[in-house]
Amino acid sequence: MGRALMGRMPELARRRSTDAPEECWHIYYGDVHAGTIAIRSGIPHDEDPWGWSCGFYLGSHPGEHQSGTAATFDQARSDFEAAWELFLANRTQADFRAWRDQRDWTARKYEMWTTGEKLPSQKPSSMMRCPCGEMFDSHRLENTLIHVPHINAEHKAREVRRAQTVQ
Repeated sequence: MGRALMGRMPELARRRSTDAPEECWHIYYGDVHAGTIAIRSGIPHDEDPWGWSCGFYLGSHPGEHQSGTAATFDQARSDFEAAWELFLANRTQADFRAWRDQRDWTARKYEMWTTGEKLPSQKPSSMMRCPCGEMFDSHRLENTLIHVPHINAEHKAREVRRAQTVQ
């Protein structure tokens, strides 16, 4: 197998969603939300009532996700498991780490919003990165004067590139 995951593999586990209007099961691979199997709502009665989706992002490319429909829950579960085997075969520990990092950052972000704390990007800062690569405090004149020529040269270069693109 081309999988870069070694050691004992977790089993897939289903957890019933408590907030979905229809029957909905979240599928987990260890602590990673690997997909969903649920009754589809708003579809004609002659179409498959069950839908499934398999895959996670971050840690994969959108085209790697698979989904489908089925007449029964058991068929949806079987189809999901087959799709998961294909998806899992192309995953590495780094893929799972990327998903976990994103999950943890999202939880932290919502916690910050709930407590009224600002995100790092929302905090005012006078620190700038010069085109030369150096970080400097733009509120300190002695630092700013050193970098003005670099900043002006970068602005001029952008104007030239923009003018060349228009032609």
